[in-house]
Amino acid sequence: MKIAGLQKTTLLDFPGRVACTVFLSGCNFRCPFCQNGEILDGKEENYSREEFFAFLDKRKGILDGVCVSGGEPLIHADIAAFLKDIKSRGYSVKLDTNGAFPEKLKELCAAGLVDFVAMDIKNSPQNYKKTAGADVNIDKIKESAAFLMQGDLPYEFRTTVVKELHRGEDFVRIGQWLRGAKRYFLQTFRDSESVLQKGLTPCSDSEMRAYKQLMKPFIPSVLIRGEE
Repeated sequence: MKIAGLQKTTLLDFPGRVACTVFLSGCNFRCPFCQNGEILDGKEENYSREEFFAFLDKRKGILDGVCVSGGEPLIHADIAAFLKDIKSRGYSVKLDTNGAFPEKLKELCAAGLVDFVAMDIKNSPQNYKKTAGADVNIDKIKESAAFLMQGDLPYEFRTTVVKELHRGEDFVRIGQWLRGAKRYFLQTFRDSESVLQKGLTPCSDSEMRAYKQLMKPFIPSVLIRGEE
């Protein structure tokens, strides 16, 4: 496991917590809109484990949560030991995941190593592969989503909306698939130098609100990130 980046303070990423976000290098997807493109091959390392945990030790009493993001954290064989080391220092853990590894997700949650899960929903099942940029076992994605919806662990689903990749019918299909989910965020794509595919564009505010309305009959708590 390689630590590619560290956001030392966030008030937004972990509901109810003052947290930091640690970015683990490597991912099994190649989403064209990914803003962390430089870390997806798993080679990027800017912090050692020792440096990261020394940082956590110094921030006790200031931070109370750690967001573990990527990349995709669950591709790492030693993720359980990493989360255990974080928890042993008294921090709550929020896990960001694409949902491709339901067995690992269930194992970590059952072990009490995760306090909150944010799962990316890339698109409707029919358009998942093109949006993830890789071969996807949609049954695995659905298994992870069902596990979260049927359990007691706090969670949220979220979709980064890109004009070239998403249509209104996609959000109707997502709503039908995840009917009754507790909380769903739509977040506007933001271009940057590290985005994998050039030429992608964000949706307008009116388009985002329209997509939100398409989902609300199925998922009452649909929010646009930044407006909540």
